[in-house]
Amino acid sequence: MKLATLKHGGRDGTLVVVSRDLARCQAVPEIAKTLQQVLDNWDEVAAGLELVYAMLNGGHARHAIAFEPRQCHSPLPRAYQWADGSAYINHVELVRKARGAELPPEFHVDPLMYQGGSDSFVGPCDPVLACDEAWGIDFEAEVAAVTGDIPIGATPEQCAQQIRLLMLVNDVSLRNLIPAELAKGFGFLQSKPASAFSPVAVTPDELGLAWKDAKLHLPLEVELNGRPFGKPNAGMDMTFNFGQLIAHVAKTRELEAGSIVGSGTVSNKQGGLFGSSVANGGVGYCCIAELRMYETIEEGKPKTPFMNFGDRVRIEMRDGDGTSIFGAIDQTIERYRPAA
Repeated sequence: MKLATLKHGGRDGTLVVVSRDLARCQAVPEIAKTLQQVLDNWDEVAAGLELVYAMLNGGHARHAIAFEPRQCHSPLPRAYQWADGSAYINHVELVRKARGAELPPEFHVDPLMYQGGSDSFVGPCDPVLACDEAWGIDFEAEVAAVTGDIPIGATPEQCAQQIRLLMLVNDVSLRNLIPAELAKGFGFLQSKPASAFSPVAVTPDELGLAWKDAKLHLPLEVELNGRPFGKPNAGMDMTFNFGQLIAHVAKTRELEAGSIVGSGTVSNKQGGLFGSSVANGGVGYCCIAELRMYETIEEGKPKTPFMNFGDRVRIEMRDGDGTSIFGAIDQTIERYRPAA
């Protein structure tokens, strides 16, 4: 089943069921008006939504309209919780190696995670707004899971069973603000503005064999200014699966239905800068910072700039037939201008 949120209908938008090919959608106010209502009442409403989904796919939905991703909020325009992990140790190793630091052994058994702002997310085709290019604007292409209710101390296996939906993420980072924040010893805040999620959220069963061991085994495609930038496989080199990531959050707190847990930047192990880019036959990168890390390690300093106003990033995932699963996150960097 595929679900999305259109921008009309108030702050939390209007829930629609979307056809498998992302061509048509239908609002279902008689079942639920918002995605959060669905998540709050999953066991009661899921069967009715599945019926609408089957009718859409069969061409029998009576009130279907064309699905337009640019009219979408992120599937959850706001959420009770957004916690983002760093499940790809290769990415963490590169960050530390670029500054001459060793990876602590506990990083292989205890995931890194930060709690991001969730009171407002950015639409998948809305601009990323920033006041200053000097902040070091970067994208981070990721996968995220949306949960049902999860009790304190739930096991990874129990947590995996409560994954209701999966989405793609652009976890925007302001790289040049990060060092001063981390130096305070209290984590990210200003350096992590609002994230954006894919137009469509998808139930795990839609992914078939690509969803295995609580990991999504498909390439995550990234384009920067219309050119291929990355296509690493999200299921490879993922040290912690989504069950483990969610259980990390649940160690000391409940997760309410509609909580979002991210994978962190998708990253595959590669042979170094000159063999890792898509142009050189590698799988590339899911953020500019990772390319800059390779440049620092192999050439002594980074060369690739972070994003400027007018730059565009596109993040998408396709199935084995080449069909887009979640729709694309397609965003341009724009200067923030306060309302007059």
